[in-house]
Amino acid sequence: MFPDMDSLLAQAADWLAEADGLLVCAGAGMGIDSGLPDFRGPGGFWSVYPALGRAKIPFETIANPASFDTDPRLAWGFYGHRLDLYRKTAPHAGFALLLDLAKAMPRGIRAFTSNVDGHFQKAGFAPEQLCEIHGSIHHLQCANGCGQHIWSAEDFQPAIDAAHCRLLGDFPHCPHCGGLARPNILMFGDWGWIERRTALQVQRLQQWLCSVDRLVCIEIGAGTNIPTVRHFSETCGGRLIRINPNEPDVPDARSGLGISIGGLAGISCLHEACTQA
Repeated sequence: MFPDMDSLLAQAADWLAEADGLLVCAGAGMGIDSGLPDFRGPGGFWSVYPALGRAKIPFETIANPASFDTDPRLAWGFYGHRLDLYRKTAPHAGFALLLDLAKAMPRGIRAFTSNVDGHFQKAGFAPEQLCEIHGSIHHLQCANGCGQHIWSAEDFQPAIDAAHCRLLGDFPHCPHCGGLARPNILMFGDWGWIERRTALQVQRLQQWLCSVDRLVCIEIGAGTNIPTVRHFSETCGGRLIRINPNEPDVPDARSGLGISIGGLAGISCLHEACTQA
């Protein structure tokens, strides 16, 4: 017999009441309730980028450093569109609810995410509270590998021909060698990603984890296809509350709860349960 939703939420609320630190682990499902696209499967990806669908270019091919060599206008058409979309889209209310859940915890809150959209910062998380394990689209690096430089993409305002997924204006350039710039994101088949910024975030997060005695991890929208987030949430050393409508199973029912529900709905239910506890 499986526990009902009310029982799961009550148990989760008890765990959160006992916690001295909250770790949020977020995968791609975290952004769906903000209106961000779901790239799972070629059908979902090509519905967002029909020009790539017509050319039968899968996500793994365009989200690849080789695309900046073979067709940089197409590569920046894809990433420039995403950059503009993430800038214009507001984070959903669940981010603020997570901050509220941790406000009374002595060690506070941290976030570990594979998302590159910058929505945790936009929602009010401080830079030192974040670990963006796959990098950030809001930062750039040299595509030619001239050094270990990472800089803000703030000055780059891409003009995109959405119908053909192509950059219309000027490319962003490396301020050090003048060559083409690319996002500071870990892509498929990527041996040139500069991980220095993310490595510092990982170091800060590990130091924080060592300071927490009663950790609870809330994992949201992290699938098994690219299991980076799920693996981290399962090995971080705390109790796990997994919010996932399709893959809610947890490895150990004694220290984990799986709630089969979407991201914003799950966070809202958790917040309500904690308020009523």
